[in-house]
Amino acid sequence: MSLLPDQYDKYIRFFKFMMKYWNSDVFSYTEEKMADSESEIESENFDHSPEELAEDLKSMGPTYVKLGQLLSTRPDLLPPPFLDALATLQDDVEIVDYQEVETIFKEELGVRISKAFASFEKEPLASASIGQVHRAVLHSGKIVAVKVQRPGIRKRFIEDLDTLMSISEKLETYSEMGRNYAIHSVIEELRYVLLKELDYTLEAQNLATLKKNLVEFEHMFIPTPILDYCSAKVLTMEFVEGGKITKVSPLKRLDISFKPLVDELVKSYLKQIIVDGFAHADPHPGNVYLTPENKIALMDLGMVAKFSNEMQEIILKLMIGLSNYDGSRVADILLSISEYDEKKDVSNFKKDVIRKIQENENARAKDLQTGRVLIKMNQMAAKEGIHIPVELNILGKILLNLDQIVAYLAPKYDVQKTIKDYVQLLMQQRMKENLKPENLMEVFLEMKELTENLPYRLNKFSELLADNRLKIKVDAIDEQRFTGAFQKVANRITAGLIIAALIIGAAMLVRVPSSWTIAGYPGFAFILFVIAAIIGLYLLYEILLKDESKKEK
Repeated sequence: MSLLPDQYDKYIRFFKFMMKYWNSDVFSYTEEKMADSESEIESENFDHSPEELAEDLKSMGPTYVKLGQLLSTRPDLLPPPFLDALATLQDDVEIVDYQEVETIFKEELGVRISKAFASFEKEPLASASIGQVHRAVLHSGKIVAVKVQRPGIRKRFIEDLDTLMSISEKLETYSEMGRNYAIHSVIEELRYVLLKELDYTLEAQNLATLKKNLVEFEHMFIPTPILDYCSAKVLTMEFVEGGKITKVSPLKRLDISFKPLVDELVKSYLKQIIVDGFAHADPHPGNVYLTPENKIALMDLGMVAKFSNEMQEIILKLMIGLSNYDGSRVADILLSISEYDEKKDVSNFKKDVIRKIQENENARAKDLQTGRVLIKMNQMAAKEGIHIPVELNILGKILLNLDQIVAYLAPKYDVQKTIKDYVQLLMQQRMKENLKPENLMEVFLEMKELTENLPYRLNKFSELLADNRLKIKVDAIDEQRFTGAFQKVANRITAGLIIAALIIGAAMLVRVPSSWTIAGYPGFAFILFVIAAIIGLYLLYEILLKDESKKEK
């Protein structure tokens, strides 16, 4: 397959990047430089700094910036200083000219900007790798934010992703490191996330869904999408007044108690994760604003986390264990959903988890970081060769961002007590839901089927028992292997008898005079001796070499 010059350039740039970091301890720390759980990993311990890695990814373009942001959620692949650097990675992008913005808007929605809005600010409020945001006013007087996708960005992302997919496939085929780190799976996840993020209709749906799910929280604000002016490349939503939540002035923090807001923020995320299975996946301070009405606004729902019913149950149990500081229970839950060699000794992992959770007992918000604890436990698991599901990486990252916000707004806030109380409330609600008529109906149907079949099965069982025809099948041993072993022993005994018979026959024939001799011995007797020797040597080879090698395995 011949490569276009642009594709060739992308391959070269990526391979230069890989050559620089391939043998770097940045990506090999989990196997060689993982520190004990009591100590922290400093960025000075590595041959490349976190800032250097971030700049290298930024120089390669927006796709690699997104790859860096994705890697920031993988504590099993990178050390903590690098996770922090990549989490804040942003593109230095040029502003899209207003004429292009206007063209895209008209192509997508079939109406000119001047007709759709009473006013539209040509200078963007923000400009990112995928799109840029403008402030506008609807004819109704409502202030909105209009996000318009960059021209040609979808094509560029797809070309870069195709290049990365091709390279990652080759890396997993020819490189043990590529297989160990599941490089292809990482790129597949990046492709899935990016293609979702490129479709603004999905983000509009996410905003509407989250707003509906959090309607009970009066201090939480989710901007409403203006669906008439939304498409795959244009997103129009309510404008969020205010500023980043971590930029609140110290005087305001002294003047206002933020405890009710923090309370709702923590509970709203617990509901998103445990009840709805649909959560805002990127609550870093840049996406969480404080409005003039003292409400917490969540923005940028291009990326959401989805948790299955089974994972919601696991997270619920995990949060109960964490809130009770039950390290042993937490370790057991993590092991029950992880992949690892069953022969592996997991006692070190359990011991590290128990110690880490005990360290956080009685800590307040300014010291306690539930998200960092989860991420640390993921690192402990990676060190022991235990693969924790990626959903818990995402959960750790969400909670880590929440920890930063809570610690800033209310340093003395008892996060664990809120988690414990709210989780108990959720448990009660879940039990009530299980008692709903529609859920009980399913149980009754199962009982009905059991009741209908029980008399027949009992009758059949008693009939077989009375006629002495009851059979119990026990799968205790591997019959095929057991029979094969017996056959092997029988074959070797037979071979030994044949060798003995050949030797005895040859010895008897030596005394019989013969005109055909070999080395002075009767020819036929000599041939029998040779055959016996060959079979005997082969049998010794099988016994001494092959059987011993199988024992070692």
